[in-house]
Amino acid sequence: QMKKQCDQKLLIRMKTECVPCSLNLETQCPAGYTKITNGTGIPDCRYYLEIKTYTLSFPGCRHHCMKEFEQPECCQGHWGPDCMGK
Repeated sequence: QMKKQCDQKLLIRMKTECVPCSLNLETQCPAGYTKITNGTGIPDCRYYLEIKTYTLSFPGCRHHCMKEFEQPECCQGHWGPDCMGK
């Protein structure tokens, strides 16, 4: 009995919005995503504050999030919604 279904595991990564590092401790990833950074996250971004006519840019932090996703796929030589053979 040959396997007909060969699902592909996909990793989807995303980053949360850039905020002041001190506020980033509480930041959560979107539903279904797992946080892969700790504490205040990674200080690799800038956030902007508008003050009257000025826009100021400050270094900030964000978290990296990850989600594992199984994409249904048929094994070689099989196709269709039920992965039927030749």
